Amino acid sequence: MSEQISSMTASRRRFLGVCSAVGLGPTLLPGVLFGMAAQTQSSATPGAEAHEMAKITPEMIDAAAAIAGVSLTTEQKTMMLEGLTKQRDSVAVIRTMKIPNNVAPAFVFDPVPAGIVLEKERKPMRMSAAPDVTALASAGSESLAFASVRELAELVKTQKVTSVSLTKMYLERLKKYDPRLHFVITLTEERALASAATADREIATGKYRGPLHGIPWGAKDLLAVKGYPTTWGAGGFETQSFDYDATVVERLDAAGAVLVAKLTMGALAQGDLWFGARTRNPWNSRQGSSGSSAGSASAVAAGCVGFGIGTETLGSISSPSTRCGVTGLRPTFGFVPRTGAMALTWTMDKIGPICRSVEDCALVMSAIYGPDGHDRSVKDAAFNWDAEFDWKKLRMGYLNSEFEMPTLAKDAKDAQKRDFARQSYDAKYGQASLAALRKMGVTLIPVAMPKGYHFGDITPVLGAEAAAAFDELTLSGRDTLLTGQKNGDWPNQFRIARLYSAVDYVQAQRARMLAIEAMEKLFAEVDVIVTPSGGAQLSGTNLTGHPAVIVPNGVRGEDAPKPESDEDGGRENVGGPGMPVSITFLGGLYSDARLAAFARAYQEATGFHRMHPKMD
Repeated sequence: MSEQISSMTASRRRFLGVCSAVGLGPTLLPGVLFGMAAQTQSSATPGAEAHEMAKITPEMIDAAAAIAGVSLTTEQKTMMLEGLTKQRDSVAVIRTMKIPNNVAPAFVFDPVPAGIVLEKERKPMRMSAAPDVTALASAGSESLAFASVRELAELVKTQKVTSVSLTKMYLERLKKYDPRLHFVITLTEERALASAATADREIATGKYRGPLHGIPWGAKDLLAVKGYPTTWGAGGFETQSFDYDATVVERLDAAGAVLVAKLTMGALAQGDLWFGARTRNPWNSRQGSSGSSAGSASAVAAGCVGFGIGTETLGSISSPSTRCGVTGLRPTFGFVPRTGAMALTWTMDKIGPICRSVEDCALVMSAIYGPDGHDRSVKDAAFNWDAEFDWKKLRMGYLNSEFEMPTLAKDAKDAQKRDFARQSYDAKYGQASLAALRKMGVTLIPVAMPKGYHFGDITPVLGAEAAAAFDELTLSGRDTLLTGQKNGDWPNQFRIARLYSAVDYVQAQRARMLAIEAMEKLFAEVDVIVTPSGGAQLSGTNLTGHPAVIVPNGVRGEDAPKPESDEDGGRENVGGPGMPVSITFLGGLYSDARLAAFARAYQEATGFHRMHPKMD
């Protein structure tokens, strides 16, 4: 065994390979040691548990220190042995507790800087004027399937269409298109038909609950629904179930909405690859839908649900909404309770709607936000939707550097030239959005994301928390059941996160606080910021908890450059002719309602949200 340890010391790569095979502890230096000790013990004693660790040796400390970037003298290593052993023993005890995913840490992340006063008074919701749905009522299922929630609500309220008929229509479409798009994990047909029948009876007797009453919807399959599996999209969890409903599900039930399906999500909220297949994009079924709110975006885009619920940690509403040409609202962190939802990252997870229009998102948000007495991160703040809000009084910023046309070096290689062509083509849509805003009478103020706050270098906190959320998965070796097993997939990322020290995690959270304060200064200058949907803002605003509304911004023409790859479902098969693009609007913390009002004004001026894929 001393030869094995000596080899680890000499070869960092080999040592990392050993570390990836075992569970490592919560801090870097002792964490590496605990993993080495566990490996040593399991080699010496076949069948030994991960927490049954061998004696820590100075050679192990040398190997761990090399990874931690710490220099230690012989005397220092000798002094450390007793304390490291005690710390290792404490870690072993905690591991035996097998803490379930729904237990949050003892700390609560709060993105609101000191001194900020939140609006708490809840005011009556002000929807847009009732649309004329006379023609829609008799237009046939294909038109009805792509109607907005606002239109569907008017049809159901006036009893021109029943909830049961809508529910049956969407169930039929889900069954019809799922073999092509792979966006359903579980149909909740029995529950849906019963809820729809109840909605029709209530509406017929004058008990109208509001604009979601009788509207069929789909849930990302990380929301617990009693009586049905909640698979988290992951191999090894296919039969998992809970005997309660998530708060969001309870609130949508109370609003009269009709749950028709539990929709796909990338395994443990990563991408669009789940245990059954890869969820596809209705605009081009050879492409993935992106994720991790894969099924919600795909099903909404395909006209298979009235609306969907997604979640975002770092792009999981934004990316599939962009790819599938739908509208997403990523709320301020702490606006919607996550009780009953799978935890990935306690300080970054957010639940929000994916719909066909901004107002649809606002109507859903109005039903699901606010404290529930369980999720301690949720603030007592109001989301007061006003479709006629005077958005012209808002100060409008734009990330000017993100809208600049790309440049190409003279000595660029062919691959760089192809990438330049794609970037240049898409940049025209951003330029057009600025022109459309100016046409609306908006004065655009150039702004920039705060410099020097290293948003990308703070994001390892996500991996650290995610690794903790699925600690048992890694320790037990059940991570091999997950479909994705490549470098960027969770099994590998969870192992990497175990080499991120507790000290560095805390330091990153301190850096995050500086970023929050810097973003607060930015939103003291402007009320809304328009930006392309990718770039540095995506990690920055997710870390600082700011809300975003992602809206369709057109469809690429037939002259668009082709994707980098045409591989069926390939990760590089993105974009190309006939595929949607998006634009994003950002707002200050808990300014979600007025942000949505501005985004709705843009949507009404451009009309891109009315475009949808041809399904047959």
